[in-house]
Amino acid sequence: MATFRKYNPATDRTAVQRIWREVAWMEDKPEQRQAFDLLLQTSRALVAEVNGEAECLVLSMPGTIRYLGETLSFDAVTGVTTSRVARKQGFAGQLTARLVAAGAEEGVLVTGLGIFEQGYYDQLGFGSGNYEHWLAFDPAQLHIHRQHRVPRRLTTDDWKAIHASRLARQHGHGTVDLLPPEATRAEMIWGKEAFGLGYFDGPAGELTHHLWFTGGDKGRGPYVVGWLSYQTTEQFLELLALIKSLGDQVRLVRMREPHGIQLQDFLRQPFRFRQLTEKSKYENRMSASAYWQVRMNDIPACLAQTHLRGETVRFNLCLADPIERYLPADASWRGVTGEYVITLGAKSEAVLGSEATLPTLTASVNAFTRLWLGTRPATGLAVTTDLAGPPELLEQLDMAFCLPSPKTDWDF
Repeated sequence: MATFRKYNPATDRTAVQRIWREVAWMEDKPEQRQAFDLLLQTSRALVAEVNGEAECLVLSMPGTIRYLGETLSFDAVTGVTTSRVARKQGFAGQLTARLVAAGAEEGVLVTGLGIFEQGYYDQLGFGSGNYEHWLAFDPAQLHIHRQHRVPRRLTTDDWKAIHASRLARQHGHGTVDLLPPEATRAEMIWGKEAFGLGYFDGPAGELTHHLWFTGGDKGRGPYVVGWLSYQTTEQFLELLALIKSLGDQVRLVRMREPHGIQLQDFLRQPFRFRQLTEKSKYENRMSASAYWQVRMNDIPACLAQTHLRGETVRFNLCLADPIERYLPADASWRGVTGEYVITLGAKSEAVLGSEATLPTLTASVNAFTRLWLGTRPATGLAVTTDLAGPPELLEQLDMAFCLPSPKTDWDF
């Protein structure tokens, strides 16, 4: 029999470190233990205790998510791990549900997480996000004609300035910020052969734009751009020129495509280089994967911050939320199952109830979250998910939620 409770650093630290070593998320090294402690100190942490020891650990960190021009409260589930002795007992699902509920009870509107495989977190109401494009290329291949200035070296000692720079970066639809500075510090410590380069151009000498790399072979790469932060187009182009300058020695850089940018536009003969390097250590390639998921925790509050262009659309929403079956009977927040009258437009709203004269959309919170965020259109979700409604309504929703592709720009 397991006991679900909050993490206790005085009694659980050794046990939860063992969990992370058993799942190969950390090595028994001082710097990794330090990074793990930083995560624990700034996270909401719950454990499942079995035979007197913590055998399952779930973590979440506070943040925000951008929805068009609005900023909504957000929780990032940053870790769901179970030890070797507690697998297939249902602990991870129940603990994660309690973690989501704890945030929702405090007013968190949206929760997100990274997935190990598609399907598992669907049972808790999470829906897949947008495809993230990762490109691997020879930096000398970058087709950019501009000079860069000499940058400053950045190290783990600069974590406060780097975190502030990340929060001040250019934001787009779907952009996520993790608020505790320790989130950035832990990630920096965790990276192997990590280093940064950046520019302190702020009016008071603040770090305005920078790159953070983790490396393979120090000399030739591959290097991975863990993140790049910039506030203006000119700063972005300077960072690209900086990456290109490494091409005299580094043979491969891997980076995620930034919001609103088609990175292939900057690559010289991308298909030729992909063919020439196929199956090599320095293979040029592009991959697309939807590896993060999100869910809405409060439909009326999320809709109150939704301002859409176009004609007003009104409909009934019959919403199902599977998370309820994973929550204890005495939980004060039990998901978002219910019937709502939805109004979409410049001023959107969701009100409990239904109107007989309106068309009805039925959906899980998984599918409705994907629709609301703009991950996929209603007509597409009606094919691949449980979202269903009259064809005319689906077409109206396609137009209403014609949004930029959501990109979190922060892995969690």
